[in-house]
Amino acid sequence: MQLQYQGSPFSDPGFSAPELQLSSLPPAAISFKTWHALDDGERLGRAQGAFLALSQHLQLVGDDQSDLNPGSPVLLAQLGAARLRAQGLLGNMAAIMTALGLPIPPEEDTLGLVPFGASAFERKCRGYIVTREYGHWTDRAVRDLALLKAKYPG
Repeated sequence: MQLQYQGSPFSDPGFSAPELQLSSLPPAAISFKTWHALDDGERLGRAQGAFLALSQHLQLVGDDQSDLNPGSPVLLAQLGAARLRAQGLLGNMAAIMTALGLPIPPEEDTLGLVPFGASAFERKCRGYIVTREYGHWTDRAVRDLALLKAKYPG
C-alpha cells in the first residue's frame, strides 16, 4: 500500500523485513497448528484485540504520512480506508462474540506513549510494520470467519 511512497529501501523490489515488530501491535505471526488449536473464543479475542490495535495504529500512520507525504492523497485515502475496514472488522468480531455468548474485551489505548519526535525513517518503519500486520491479520480474519460460518451456519 504505502511502500512506493517511502523511498529506498522500502520501495526497492523484493523489500521485506519480517524481523521488524512493534511492541504495541500484536504480531500476526503464529504457526497454523497453534492458531488452529485455539478455541473460537480465543481466536476471536485475539483478532478483536489486533483490529483494535490496528485501527489505532493506522490513525497514527495516517498522521505520520500526512506529514511525510502531504502531496499523496491516494496514499492518505488508502490508509483512511484501511482504518475504516479495521474498525468494521472490529465491530464484526464484537457482534460475533456477542452472538456466541463470549465476553468482549474492553477497549484500551494500545499505543501508549508514542515518541512524537520519531525520525522520518522510524515513522516509515512504523508504517511498514502496521500495514504489513494489517494485511496478515486481515487474511487471518477472512480464514477464521469462513471457519466460523461453516461451523455455525444460519
